[in-house]
Amino acid sequence: MRRLLTLVAFLFSSAPAVAADSDIVIYGGNASGVASAVQASRMGKTAVLIEPGQHIGGLTSGGLGWTDSGDKRVIGGISREFYQRVKKHYDDPKSWVHQKQETYPFYRKDEDSMWAFEPKVAEQILRDMLKEAKVEVVFGERLDRAKGVKLDGKRIVSITTESGKTFAGKMFIDATYEGDLLASAGVSYTVGREANKQYDETINGVAKKWNTHLHRFTAKVDPFVKPGDPKSGLLFGIEADPLPADGEADKRLQAYCFRMCMSDVAANRVTFEKPADYDEAKYELLFRNFEAGDLRIPMKPDRMPNGKTDTNNNCAFSTDFIGQNYKYPDATYADREKIILAHLSYQKGLMWSLQNHKRVPEKVREQMAKWGLAKDEFTDTNHWPHQIYVREARRMVADYVVTEGDCRRKRDTPMSVGMGSYNMDSHNCARYVTADGFVQNEGDVQVSPGGPYRISYKSIVPKVGECPNLFVPVCLSSSHIAYGSVRMEPVFMVLGQSSATAACIAIDEKIDAQKVDYEKLKKRLVADKQVLEFAAPPSVGGVDPKKLAGVVVDDGDAELKGFEIASSAIGPFVGTGYRHDGNKDQGKHSAKFVPDLPAAGKYEVRVAYSANANRATNVKASVTYSGGTAEKTIDQKKKPPIDGLWVSLGTFEFAKGKTGSVIISNDGADGFVILDAVQWVPGK
Repeated sequence: MRRLLTLVAFLFSSAPAVAADSDIVIYGGNASGVASAVQASRMGKTAVLIEPGQHIGGLTSGGLGWTDSGDKRVIGGISREFYQRVKKHYDDPKSWVHQKQETYPFYRKDEDSMWAFEPKVAEQILRDMLKEAKVEVVFGERLDRAKGVKLDGKRIVSITTESGKTFAGKMFIDATYEGDLLASAGVSYTVGREANKQYDETINGVAKKWNTHLHRFTAKVDPFVKPGDPKSGLLFGIEADPLPADGEADKRLQAYCFRMCMSDVAANRVTFEKPADYDEAKYELLFRNFEAGDLRIPMKPDRMPNGKTDTNNNCAFSTDFIGQNYKYPDATYADREKIILAHLSYQKGLMWSLQNHKRVPEKVREQMAKWGLAKDEFTDTNHWPHQIYVREARRMVADYVVTEGDCRRKRDTPMSVGMGSYNMDSHNCARYVTADGFVQNEGDVQVSPGGPYRISYKSIVPKVGECPNLFVPVCLSSSHIAYGSVRMEPVFMVLGQSSATAACIAIDEKIDAQKVDYEKLKKRLVADKQVLEFAAPPSVGGVDPKKLAGVVVDDGDAELKGFEIASSAIGPFVGTGYRHDGNKDQGKHSAKFVPDLPAAGKYEVRVAYSANANRATNVKASVTYSGGTAEKTIDQKKKPPIDGLWVSLGTFEFAKGKTGSVIISNDGADGFVILDAVQWVPGK
């Protein structure tokens, strides 16, 4: 099989060792690098964008088509422009080759942007933006990390690639996921998880106590090669060394994976093949987990247009190759290649096993049988993404470190250059043996920040006294848990644009990056439609229930049985988020919403939920009113017709006080059941 182009891109370059001078040199052609280059050009500066591989867009064009955006209202500037161009592309009926436009639930004609897209569409849009801005793009040039950064004191003069090509500039931007330029320039950085006490946080460090999420073993699975015999050794992927105490630091990383673009359209589907180096032992935990009774489908195929997916990790044993990436950030290129190829082989073997292995339950194999890789995506890398999902690698340590305190707005973040809003989201970092002798995952934390928060300019420039002409919009200065929220592609684009804007001002003023006048920077960012502050109260991540008509009972005020998982990943929603059932334990989750009605009369009953392709189509809702009980069914895949948030269950007669109710359950549900709010609106 041909190797991924990102691994061997340096072989494609035959460029001579010729010096090239630009105002701004950007290393890393992901979406943040593109936004940086486009902004520099729009501000009248010359920019060169150097991409080690052969593709533009990084993860945005590398399979991550399901945009983890949080509150979309705080995504502005070039980042917003990209998603507006996505929408414009899908406005054209000719773009719908394998699906009708009206059958895709996340194409919404009345919205200005679209947040789900095919990989090849994303890359073409980003290439178009670069072409329009007349940015020079250089492919297949990889930084010589040992001796390729020429310094004058602490200032970068030029960078040289492995082929010997040199790029000189006045300002430099490290847009890589790994932070290779910042490290080679001698800038301070860290890898791994900090202890909670370091930055006065509560959810950083080792996180066994947070192990209440979906991505864990819910069945008791024996970890030993010979079941019940510790002397036989541990199965592949389980760590023998004990984990530090909860909240303590370590050097572990969020697991990596490939965000596969799959298809269930027969004409556009490529069969998953068994890898040549298939090792059955790597999947023993998968088989034992099924045999222990966990029959969840271990993947999350979010629907993209034209019958495709952005497939993510899910459940106990899935696409995340837990514990196999610890050495990646500081590894040599050759060792990184080995790590990436190991991930690729693992994920290929996983998908083949789910469809073919006899120890996978027949029901699971039948559900998996319809899937294959999309034939018209990643055609030069055998339909596998050209970019592995580097969820975190190096993180710069600057004079300001973004922490949980910033995300929760517990401190006043200075000098905003953009906003985040997504969950503080860490994937699993380790797999270990519990005290009672079973296997378990560790590290998955998913906590809402409670609304949008500011990201400081001081977190994207090195500390004073270090490199004065470098900007870092991707591997910015952040704690592990805060980075779990910041690390979203729309935010990286926002910070890329802000970095380039500051770089242009620094060039004009002939000053260091650390000395850019913030008021001047802010004025330009606002003019370019960047969102630096959000008007809504920080505690409200969605619609304020106090400002809604009638009587509203939010999910936190309902009588709950189950529905323990809180989220704010997909809006809109009421209050600070919603709950869901994790698509498990059908019939065991229910919630009773009881209003305190001010007067007897007719009320329209509305239920709030955020639509998504993984939602249930048959959510049961029971309305108890003066005349009896009405049974209703809600399709949560469909966008709610009232303000994109509410669906009406009808108008009923209610007595005054707390005599009525709405009960929502997951009985027989065929997907995730979302629990948000119920509203009683006085009728006529």
